[in-house]
Amino acid sequence: MNYLFHLYLSPDIPEELVGSILGDFVKGRLDTTYAPDVTRGIVLHRRVDSFAHDHPAVRRSRLRMEDSYGHYRGVLVDVFYDHFLARTWECHHPVPLPLFARRVYAALESCLPILPAAMQQMATRMIAHDWLTSYRDEAVVSRVLERLSLRLRRPNPLASGAGELRRNYAGLEEDFEEFRGAAVAYVDGLAGEL
Repeated sequence: MNYLFHLYLSPDIPEELVGSILGDFVKGRLDTTYAPDVTRGIVLHRRVDSFAHDHPAVRRSRLRMEDSYGHYRGVLVDVFYDHFLARTWECHHPVPLPLFARRVYAALESCLPILPAAMQQMATRMIAHDWLTSYRDEAVVSRVLERLSLRLRRPNPLASGAGELRRNYAGLEEDFEEFRGAAVAYVDGLAGEL
């Protein structure tokens, strides 16, 4: 769900960027038929997810949400962190977000044939609606959560999740900044391991 954050942490290599998103679509044992750069992106995605799961700032963000959101609090945090990253992108990355997004979209288009059908559909929508830059807008965050809510088979509270962003904005933003710095340091520490 937090595509922008994974892309931000990924090396600026087209296939690794694609792999950093593909990590949400391939589960279980790693498929070794992907090109090495794509595979490194998937592995990095999984490592970052594991790191995030128990990080104190992420836990604190989840706990800021109403209990009624249950395990969906993690989904909310993912989307909210992409919102904060999009809003502050130029403070953290040397390439302006619109240009970075175009690079990602070009990489996705070039790799579409190797992607699972679900990711092909998602990538096509992401490109058509410029998801990566649109996350800056709170209204878009609300629409994203409404669409996510409809895509899930079980009844869920995600459609009303934007209220949690508004209610906890300052605290969530502080958590995001703490986690962003820690995640960058974690990924830097993985250099040479992947």
